[in-house]
This record gives sequence, structure tokens and C-alpha cells, in this order.
Amino acid sequence: MAKEKINFEDEQVRLCYRHTTSHILAQAVKKLWPEAKLAIGPAIDNGFYYDFDLEHKFTDQDLLKIQKEMKKIIQANYPLERFELPREEAIAKMKALNEDYKVELIEDLPEDEVISFYQQGDFVDLCAGPHMDRTGQIKAVKLQSVAGAYWRGDENRKMLQRIYGTCFPSQAELDEYLQKLEEAKKRDHRKIGKEMDLFAIYEEGPGFPFFLPNGMIIRNELETFWRQEHRKRGYQEIKTPLILNEQLWHTSGHWDHYKDNMYFTKIDDEDYAIKPMNCPGSLLVYKRKMYSYRDFPIRLGELGQVHRHELSGALHGLMRVRTFTQDDSHIFMLPEQITDEILGVIDLIDYVYNLFGFQYHVELSTRPEDSMGSEEDWEKATNALREAMEKKGKEYTVNEGDGAFYGPKLDFHLEDCLGRTWQCGTIQLDFQMPQRFDLTYIGADGEKHRPIMIHRVVFGSIERFIGILTEHFAGKFPLWLAPVQVKLLTVTEKFADYAQETGRLLEAAGLRTVVDVRNEKIGYKIRQARNERTPYICIIGEREAEAGTLTVRSSKAGELGEMKVEELKDKLLKEIANKDV
Repeated sequence: MAKEKINFEDEQVRLCYRHTTSHILAQAVKKLWPEAKLAIGPAIDNGFYYDFDLEHKFTDQDLLKIQKEMKKIIQANYPLERFELPREEAIAKMKALNEDYKVELIEDLPEDEVISFYQQGDFVDLCAGPHMDRTGQIKAVKLQSVAGAYWRGDENRKMLQRIYGTCFPSQAELDEYLQKLEEAKKRDHRKIGKEMDLFAIYEEGPGFPFFLPNGMIIRNELETFWRQEHRKRGYQEIKTPLILNEQLWHTSGHWDHYKDNMYFTKIDDEDYAIKPMNCPGSLLVYKRKMYSYRDFPIRLGELGQVHRHELSGALHGLMRVRTFTQDDSHIFMLPEQITDEILGVIDLIDYVYNLFGFQYHVELSTRPEDSMGSEEDWEKATNALREAMEKKGKEYTVNEGDGAFYGPKLDFHLEDCLGRTWQCGTIQLDFQMPQRFDLTYIGADGEKHRPIMIHRVVFGSIERFIGILTEHFAGKFPLWLAPVQVKLLTVTEKFADYAQETGRLLEAAGLRTVVDVRNEKIGYKIRQARNERTPYICIIGEREAEAGTLTVRSSKAGELGEMKVEELKDKLLKEIANKDV
């Protein structure tokens, strides 16, 4: 086969490539297990999957067999040929092949929908496409895992077997990706969180994380930083209740657009909801008094805990939970202040992400189908977000139809050290909530007018941001966040007094210090401190005790040699003050 260049940078090409590979996977499984029934097999981020209904339970050995069969299909270089059938013929064809799930999919298609199939060799699959021209264009494939998946995501339907895989145009690219996956496993925040005693999730509360003393240090430092930066920028902090009555959620629109993700309770025979979002509470705070146009902008910040009902299968450490704290802020403003306020939020997000060394890209998400408000308001809000981005000179992509139900938004996707992206910051421009809650102010003309509102977060979720930081830094947090900043290790117990005295001096300066005077070998103590990812490890032996020094090792810079205690203290305090990464 002649070599051809595949532009894997092009998203459509990637999707096409991965989707074609999912069909090759399905063909291989049908060859090995003809009784297997096919469900769906889409391309996904970083790969593809296919769902199968089969009594036989797939094993790791089976994946190797399937992969070998896929290689044969690729080498056969079958063309992928598209054909269409009328509805009844399409159903009859799938029934003849005993493909019940495909029959159901066809029956659920709109009457005027074109029903298309793709054939490669003797294998036929219901599919809208598109695909690569030939199976031989697929070069490097790796099947990764098997998981359970309910048919159509409905836990009341049958559990199918989902085979996940990935593919690339060359073996070198596949190897590089698999290497990153291995690194990601080492950096998994659940593993590191357990090793560093940061957080725990118990079976008594799936999706409800417990923060342990070390984790609380990181959390409190992030929240202190958040408060300092918001005070500088003119925000006032508020706290609103976790539970508010059901009528409020009707007024806000959450009842119609979000109730399936909410938790409910009864108090004094009245219906209440546990808040999934903080904005209605901020709106009530605004409504407590009448404002003049001179009072704007009004910036209200809240580290507000919310609860959202997530399916158990979607839960993942701190990344996907059922309760989390949003670093929410709601800005109420005059129409002429919109652009400046959006620019101010962009500057804040930019400052915070740069502080942690994150690159990021921005998406403008537009009006979804399930939205409220007039087309005119949506157009105004969307144009205002565009104008702010263009005024800032920042590039962005448009994500059609993915806005919040009450307004368009800018989503900030940060990139970690492994090149993975995480959606964290968001700026949502809202003309709807002020109308629904009848918010007003007195304008320069003495008449009542309606303010405009921004919803925004920077971290997004404190829990998720800690998870991202844990993986980004592999647990080696910047000094200002590290649960233990300095560990003093004695060579023998003989130097315990000097170690304890030095520890008290460092603690008094505000440095989180642990003194290890156990009667253990120094090599063992050093290994343990490294495994705990302590930023600075200081050895105390006879020479150090006599000279009033410490032999210092940095987790980032390696061996720093002997230093005076005061010298080390000043160095560390400077690093903390600068929030060095």
C-alpha cells in the first residue's frame, strides 16, 4: 500500500479515522463471536468504543485476539462502501442479521431520515458516516479496556460490554499517547490523594468527598488566595443557604431546565430544593434593597457549596462529584459596563491560570435549544462576549448550542502538563434572571431600569481544581500550597534537640514544618519524605548541629547543600510570597 499523509490535526479527519476503526473493531468481534449483537460505536475524545451484547465476557486475552483480527482486516484494505435502503428494507435486513439494537435505532429515526449503511468486506453496519475510504488507511490501533454500559445510557435497560480503544496514523504517535496515559496513571489524583492523605470518599457517601487535614491545607490556601484577589478587584463576599423553597427554582427556571439534576426535601410540609447553583441566592441578596445607577457595578462573590445528582457510573474522584464548592461571583451592571466587566473577569482568569503555569483556550458557547428568553436578548449577549474577546485580542472558537439555558458563555479550557484539557473558568452573560426576578435600579432619569448580570467562576469547582492541580504537579505542589513545606530529618536521635528548636523557629515564621527524630535509618526517612512529596527535606547530622546549618534538598532543584537556618527561612518565605511554581 502506498503511504499517504493523514492530517490528524484536523478534528473531522480524526473523528472519521476513529469512527472507521470502531467499525473494524465490530467486524473483528463478529468474526470471532458471530452471535454478538452490535449496539453503537462512535468516535470519542482520544479514541473510540463499541458496545456489544454477548454472553461471553471479554477478557484482556480476548482484546489481544480481537486486535490481531483487526490487523487482518486492516491488511485486507477493504473499501468502505456506503449504500441506502428504504425503512422497511433496512429493518428487514437488520432482522435477518439478528441485530435487534440496530432495528430499534432505525425504528426511532424520523420518517424522512435517510437510512444508510457501510460495508467493508462481508461486514455491514448501520451508520450515517463519514468514514475513511479503505480499512488499510488505519495504521496503529490499541484496544485498552472493557467496561459495562447500559443500552442508551438507561439503567433500566440491558447492560452491554463496551470495548474502548485508540488509534493513530503512526506507531510512534500511538506509543507517545500510551506513554502519556502511563504517566497519567502515576499522576492519578485518587492515587496521590490517598498517598498524601488529602481526601477520601467512603461507600457511605458516593460522590461526597471528605477533605482530610492535608487536603484542607491546600483548600484553605486556595480559598485565602481567592479572597485576597477578589478583594483587590472590588468584590464583596456573601454566603447563601444550601436549601431554598421550590418556588424559587420555578422563578429561576431551574425547575423547567435542571430539575432532573436536583435533590429535593420537605420542610414543614413544604417542598424545598438543595441548591444546584448559587445564582438564585445572589439574586435574592440583590433584591433586598433598591440601588442607584451610581452603585454599579455590584460584584458579589461566594464560595458556595452546591449539590447535583450525578449517575453513579459518572463519579470520578474529585473530578466528578455530587457536591462541590463553586467559586461563584455574580456581577450586576449597567448596559454600558458590560464590556469592561467581561474584560475584568478575563484578566482575573488569565492571572490565575498563568500563576499555575496553565495554557488555556476559550470557547464561545451559543444559544441551546432548551433556552429561555428572546432571540434579541441572546443576540445582544452573544455579541457582547464576542466584542470583549476581540477587544482583548484573544482567539476563541465557537461551540454552537452549548450555552447555559439563560445565556451564552465563554468557557476557559486549561491545559495541564500532559496536554489534557479541563473546562474550569466560565463567564456567562445573562439578561434573563434579572427579568425573572424583577431586578431594578433607579437610573439617572429617576426611572426604574433593569440591570444585566454576569455569572462567572475561575476555579470552577474547588474540588475539581484541586484534583487537576494534584495531577498537573504529580502531588509536588508549589510551596505555598504544600501541606508540609519543610521536613527536618535527624541522622540519629542525638540531634533531636537541635532539630526541634529549628522546627519551632520555622513554624514561628509561618512555615508548615515536620520534625522526624525517629530512630530509623536516614536513607529510609529520606525515601519516605520524597514519597510524601515534601518540597524541602533538611538533613541534620553532627556537622549541621555544630555549625547551626541544615543540608537542604529541594524536590524541584535537587541538592542545595548546607544553608544557615535563617537563610533557608528567608528563601522559603520569598518563594511563598511570590507563589513560585
